[in-house]
Amino acid sequence: MRITEVEFDTGTPVDGYGPGFFRVGGVVMTGAVLILPGSTAAWGGYQATAQILEAADEIDIVIVGTGPGIAHPPAAFRTALEGAGVGVEPMASPAACRTYNVLLSEGRRVGAALLPVD
Repeated sequence: MRITEVEFDTGTPVDGYGPGFFRVGGVVMTGAVLILPGSTAAWGGYQATAQILEAADEIDIVIVGTGPGIAHPPAAFRTALEGAGVGVEPMASPAACRTYNVLLSEGRRVGAALLPVD
């Protein structure tokens, strides 16, 4: 079987995750993580929309990892991002990591806001 290496030209992929952490671009980060074009940082949760809104011209959608299971983000979070033209797609964090990587590999304008699995 031939395995083809995936290239991520437009951003930093999620390499892995576990209880309370994410490995992004080879760097282990504990807690919630926000991945945007050109930056990876700790994320303050649903009330912390400023960084995402600042990147609104660079992303079309933010994949929201809601932790170990799917949950709806607060309405204020969704309204703020959608008002700036950024789509919001919530899913459990494991699925969010995979989906983010697939969209990134396709060259899509995507960000990820991920709550850890415990």
